[in-house]
Amino acid sequence: MGVPKGKLIIIGGAVDMGSNISAQEHIMQPNYIKFFEKGILRRIITESANHEASVVEVITTASQIPELVGDEYIKSFGQLNVTHVNVMHIKSREDAGRKEYLDRLNKADVVMFSGGDQLRLTAIFGGTEFLQILKRRYQKEHFVIAGTSAGAAAASTHMIYRGQSNEALVKGEVQITAGLGFVDGVIVDTHFVQRGRIGRLLYAVASNPGILGIGLGEDAGLLITEGSMMEAIGSGLVILVDGKSMVETNIYDVEIGDPVSIENLKVHVMSIFDKYDLQQHRLLIKKAIKVEDGVFLNMPGNDDLLQ
Repeated sequence: MGVPKGKLIIIGGAVDMGSNISAQEHIMQPNYIKFFEKGILRRIITESANHEASVVEVITTASQIPELVGDEYIKSFGQLNVTHVNVMHIKSREDAGRKEYLDRLNKADVVMFSGGDQLRLTAIFGGTEFLQILKRRYQKEHFVIAGTSAGAAAASTHMIYRGQSNEALVKGEVQITAGLGFVDGVIVDTHFVQRGRIGRLLYAVASNPGILGIGLGEDAGLLITEGSMMEAIGSGLVILVDGKSMVETNIYDVEIGDPVSIENLKVHVMSIFDKYDLQQHRLLIKKAIKVEDGVFLNMPGNDDLLQ
């Protein structure tokens, strides 16, 4: 397919009332939509072709409270002086085929997928003209696709859609299906640190060691350019699980419901400004200093390249 001209931004997200949260995870839901820090939202606009003049389309398909989520995104972008913000409340495959939405998609500079249930995204958009337009524009144009929480989890070719955090290393507990396919060779999990989902990602990588597991904490994201260079953005942490050096696992021998053993997975931790090359499988750690106003500045020429 070639090197994409567009940019993909995946964000761990924060807890919102539209998320598909299991009661067993004991997550306290606030009485308002808690968005990620403005630093990530601002980066989305900075990376777009027309910056503050960009046309932004927010897709609330994953959310159970789409109107509230859409309004909050309009307010949040407005605080960054971005005023051309529209919301697509696509609730069915029929909606996804509406000419109005396809025309708006063709005119947008940025498309933002909200949080919620990632299986709604794949079930509604999979195989549609809407998704074909998204992929074509991402490949051929200076176009930004962003997703938070479910929108990030669905961005890759492989997608985790089920699995309790406390039982993730039990065979059969984690369920994986096809995602929207904007980026290959990775699988993404979100709300990673707060919900203790390391086990889910370990299991996902052990079942397919050729893919890189990406765990996004809240207020943590990755900017992916040229389809393979990932830069950590936001104040949170990004955990990478690399299965290529895995020596052995019993995942294919044990019965459904039995615990799984894994030997020699490699783990990386990324923070703001770090980069990871998906083609070379290398982590580039950027050293930074914090100035008085709380802004982190990159320190050029002071990098450690890790194999």
